[in-house]
Formats: sequence, structure tokens, C-alpha cells
Amino acid sequence: MAMTMESWLLFTATEAALSLTPGPAVMMVVAYGIARGWRTSLLVTLGILTGNAIYFAISATGIGSLILASPKLFIAIKYLGAAYLIYLGLSAILGKPSPITISKLDKLPQSRYRIFVSALMLQLTNPKSLLMFVAILPQFIDPHVPIGLQMIILAACSIIPEFFILLGYGMLASKASHWATQPRYSVITERIAGSLVLAAGVLVAAV
Repeated sequence: MAMTMESWLLFTATEAALSLTPGPAVMMVVAYGIARGWRTSLLVTLGILTGNAIYFAISATGIGSLILASPKLFIAIKYLGAAYLIYLGLSAILGKPSPITISKLDKLPQSRYRIFVSALMLQLTNPKSLLMFVAILPQFIDPHVPIGLQMIILAACSIIPEFFILLGYGMLASKASHWATQPRYSVITERIAGSLVLAAGVLVAAV
């Protein structure tokens, strides 16, 4: 898939849908939003996005040459990424919600440094993030165009929407902590996000 405006928009929509899907990063943001307020959850968000930036920097060093070396590998990556998105979408729609429980909130790290590092390490070891960079990101790269500029654009298309999404989660959790701990909240959130991710997976497979 060449780096066109359409592919940028699809990548941005896919990233936004993935960011909306409740996972380890969202759960950590919500937990701190409930326990410490949205300003502390913002620190968690910055740690998570720093992890994403590191992944983008690493990806910039080898994705283009890998795709050029094996067109068949590119096709395999394309459908692996689409299948992964569809799997995530169906799991969110059909699976059980996983709300935050108040009993776990008193075990969260206290210092700002530990909060940031915990969020960073969570994102760097998050299988969801790793699969996104291995299976989804490469198909939005044109190996015949300088990789660095493309990575900067894609990083912006990823990090900026996710920042506002995670910020929104943290602010909502701090304002409505009771709702955030209820299964009904998780059901609604996961069904909506799952539908968006499922649609993104179908689009990626079709392009």
C-alpha cells in the first residue's frame, strides 16, 4: 500500500480504533484517573506514548528493506494485520468486560517517576502494541520513499489521536469513577470500540 492520503487516513482511523479498545494501556489510564485524578493519568498517557515513539524509531530502521526483500512477506503481513484487527474487534464485541476494581487501586505506584516508568514498560511489553508494529504498520509503508519521513507522519497520525483518546479516558474516569468500575461501562465501551476495530480490519484486508 503506497503512502497516499487514503492510506494515512486509514492508518489514523485504525490507530484511533485500537486506542479506544480497552486494553492494558487504557486500563492503567482509567485506574489512575479514578485513584489520583486526570492529571496523574496524563503522566501515564505520556509514558505510554513514549513507548510508542520508541517502537516507531525502531521500526524506522528495518521495515522498508524487509518489505522490499520479500513481496510475499508483505502480503502475509497485510493479512496477518487484518486478521489481528478482526480478532481484536470480535473479542471486544463478544468477550466479557474487564472493569477496574477499587480494591486494586491502592496498589498503584505513587511517585511520578515510577508512574511514568511503569506506563512506559507496560507499553513496551504490551503484545497488542508489538503486534501493531509488526503486523499492521509495515503495510502502510512505501519502501521506495524515504522511510524516516513516513515514520514521522505515521507517528504523528498515531500519537496525536491516542493522546486525546487516553486523555479523554483519564478525565472521564476522574469525573465518573463509579461508572468506570461498573461492568455496564466496560460492555458499552468494548462493544463500540470493537465494532470500530472490526471495521478497520475489514478495510485493511480489502485495500
